[in-house]
Amino acid sequence: MSTKLVIVESPNKVRSIAGYLGDDFEVEASVGHIRDLPQPSELPATMKKGPYGKFAVDVEDGFTPYYVVNPDKKKTVAQLKKALKGADELYLATDDDREGEAIAWHLLEVLKPTIPVKRMTFTEITREAVTRALASTRELDTNRVDAQETRRILDRLVGYEVSPVLWRKVRQGLSAGRVQSVATRLVVERERERMAFVSAAYWGVEARLTTVLSPVDATAREAASFTARLATLDGRRVATGRDFQDDGQLRPAALKASAVHLHEVGARAVAEAIERGEPRVAGLEEKPYRRRPAAPFTTSTLQQEASRKLRMNPRETMRVAQGLYENGFITYMRTDSTALSGQAVAAARTQVAELYGAEYVPSSPRLYASRSKGAQEAHEAIRPAGDHFRTPAQVSSQLTGAQFRLYELIWKRTVASQMADAVGSTATVTVEVPLTAARGESRDAGPTFSLAGLTASGTVITFRGFLAAYEEGRDAERYEDAPAAKEEKEARLPSMISGQELAPLGVEASGHETTPPPRYTEASLVKALEEREIGRPSTYAATMSTISDRGYVDHRGQALVPTWLAFAVTRLLEENFAELVDYDFTASMERDLDRIAAGEEDRVAWLTRFYNGQAPDAGSPETASALTAQGLKGLVAGLGEIDARAVNSIEIGEGVTLRVGRYGPYLEDAEGKRANVPADVAPDELGLDKARELFARAADDGRELGTDPATGHTIIAKDGRYGPYVTEVLPAPEAAPEPEAASGAAKKRTARKAAGPKPRTASLLKSMDLSTVTLEQALDLLSLPRVVGQDPESGQDITAQNGRYGPYLKKGTDSRSLETEEQIFSITLEGALELFSQPKRRRGQSARGPLRELGTDPASGRPVVIKDGRFGPYFTDGETNVTLRRDDDPATVTPERAYELLAEKRAKGPAKKRTTRKTTAKKTTAKKTTTKKAPAKRTTATTTATKSDDS
Repeated sequence: MSTKLVIVESPNKVRSIAGYLGDDFEVEASVGHIRDLPQPSELPATMKKGPYGKFAVDVEDGFTPYYVVNPDKKKTVAQLKKALKGADELYLATDDDREGEAIAWHLLEVLKPTIPVKRMTFTEITREAVTRALASTRELDTNRVDAQETRRILDRLVGYEVSPVLWRKVRQGLSAGRVQSVATRLVVERERERMAFVSAAYWGVEARLTTVLSPVDATAREAASFTARLATLDGRRVATGRDFQDDGQLRPAALKASAVHLHEVGARAVAEAIERGEPRVAGLEEKPYRRRPAAPFTTSTLQQEASRKLRMNPRETMRVAQGLYENGFITYMRTDSTALSGQAVAAARTQVAELYGAEYVPSSPRLYASRSKGAQEAHEAIRPAGDHFRTPAQVSSQLTGAQFRLYELIWKRTVASQMADAVGSTATVTVEVPLTAARGESRDAGPTFSLAGLTASGTVITFRGFLAAYEEGRDAERYEDAPAAKEEKEARLPSMISGQELAPLGVEASGHETTPPPRYTEASLVKALEEREIGRPSTYAATMSTISDRGYVDHRGQALVPTWLAFAVTRLLEENFAELVDYDFTASMERDLDRIAAGEEDRVAWLTRFYNGQAPDAGSPETASALTAQGLKGLVAGLGEIDARAVNSIEIGEGVTLRVGRYGPYLEDAEGKRANVPADVAPDELGLDKARELFARAADDGRELGTDPATGHTIIAKDGRYGPYVTEVLPAPEAAPEPEAASGAAKKRTARKAAGPKPRTASLLKSMDLSTVTLEQALDLLSLPRVVGQDPESGQDITAQNGRYGPYLKKGTDSRSLETEEQIFSITLEGALELFSQPKRRRGQSARGPLRELGTDPASGRPVVIKDGRFGPYFTDGETNVTLRRDDDPATVTPERAYELLAEKRAKGPAKKRTTRKTTAKKTTAKKTTTKKAPAKRTTATTTATKSDDS
């Protein structure tokens, strides 16, 4: 019987796809990329001094990469080769994108199959989709492979040429990736705008008016009331927040229109005059209202909306979406297309009719075009999988927590995208009030206004349409009077006619201040990158993680606050690698990769121009810039001397400078005095007043709390860079005589000895205050870590302590987070042992109760429960964990089934360590030819190494 081998990327897909294909097929997983560019230090000794030595890429011979099988993939490759021996056909079913195409190519290069090979792709893991994919296989797309490999080599060249400059001039361990550097610059530029921002004060007036003139019927007067905002005075527009520039001055357009800038005195006078006046309806305007639904999700819009509505960061969103895709709930989650297949449109329209009624189905299907010029249309938008969508109610027993919430969001967006418009009407009323003795433009004096104009508007939704299923979220707006901020709220105005008299119920003048531009959130930063066509859907989550992990941004709620380190890195790049952080230039590189993927550009020629340079009039117009004229290689070689002190300095004013030092940022004044900058002070908060406060705090020797009875040392409380803390004051050590002919090392040892022991220090708990902390509390803090007791099984001490990420327990190398800082002093040995008996949770993950309790396992005598874990529901008895099989429903699975699977897992025992034997055989490299081939074939020539791809 013939056997067909199918290789997919993720092991989570294997079981379901194998079930759809039948017994003639064997399904295996590559578990992502099997090969990668090694670090130059990992190259064979004979290659370290050759052309591959700097990048693991031969930049002198067609930018040939040197790939090696990843150490953790050698076992996978061996399994795939074994499976291939008994197969008659090979189907490469990796993801249908550039990365997936490259993985398929690497599999071919390593496995070297001698049987027929077919490329099989699908965008959802359902029986219908897999069956369709099997019937419509294709050849490997070598242009896509070229594009992915070019991106990989490009990132290696940029990172390895630029990052060492950061190491020398800013700090070790930094990186300068192509997209992450631009993302960091965006965040830093926004903070610079906030730092330069000057607030402007302005006043406005709101009046509560009613159409019922008689004061007798208070209920009727209130029912017929509405709120109107002061818009004009004597026909001149009253200035609002958006009329002011970031320097606090009125915009030229507002000055040209003679806009009235109301201050407090004038606003209160106008309010009093309106309250005394006789309002009258000056005009009514009614317009039809119609609103279309948003397009189905792309990768970036899913990340944005999940951030707004579910408070999920892009990395978590993509992790959860990956699980939904692999388990057959949604289509492929990496796409920048908003198009839906014919089957999906039909499924959505059918479901709208079933759930909401035929009137909610538009007369013709809605078609959405991608806004991005470089959008790749290979995939659909992200939608529920299948030719008939499962409702959230139908999957509620199979999905829990974040998976269910994300599926529900995708389902709502998809269904709403094929629903009818929301319709209604918007009415706007203009009210005029004659004024008497109202002063305006100045605090002390100003013109007398004779007529005030007020406006009010309201929208009445007569047919909700798609709003019955879903409404798109919005990012925070800068101006409170922005149209988006008060987006078509359903508000009904009372019936009125032109010339009708109104009565004021109350008039209020209120002061406002303009606000600086809002900081980026991860969602709005993804949106900004997408709008500039920088990066790709699959890269955004990794970019957000990288700029956070590298210490370039801190999170304040959802806002991204750039660190001073990010300021230093961005300044160095702007001054020395301007085009690498230029938004248009970075976007042009993405378009170049698109042309390579389409077969319109040769990868070797493009990389040669980028790295070695070209004549100014040659090559593609999108990349004809100073960088490509000189080339990255020439740019780095011609940098000259960079003033590291200048790069790491930011002027605050009046001789005060912030410097980014090895141990963090600090302030230095003209006299050389220094003060640490606390980590919780954002750059836009560090003005001269704050700087003076920090200098004064640095000069403070701390508050004396008392004497430690055990040591006799004085205990003080101080404020430091990382917040308030307590410490002991040690007596000054006696100076030791220095040997006459002491060596440098001897002098250092003598200096260390003379310095004496370091004082004990401890940060205050969040519940403590620097001004009220007591000696007893300080001594408790200085006694940490506290020994809770000993583990009866291992004999190891269990300690409770406070760390960078909060309170935790430690036992050897194992640790568990505590819920509160107070538990450090109160938790018992019994409580600690209970925590260690539970599976370890990721940082920030709250403890969750079991999904179900199944009873006591007869074999182990332990209670068995079902819990929701990172990879889905699992059985556990506290010692052994087993993931539920795909056909096991957490709500209905029997206890006997759990006992059976746990017994099987125990019988297997712990996984054995695999030992490998070194061989002396030469490695071989598959070297790609530089001549363009037909899209259906890709030829390689044997060279002297093995090959891989990096991300």
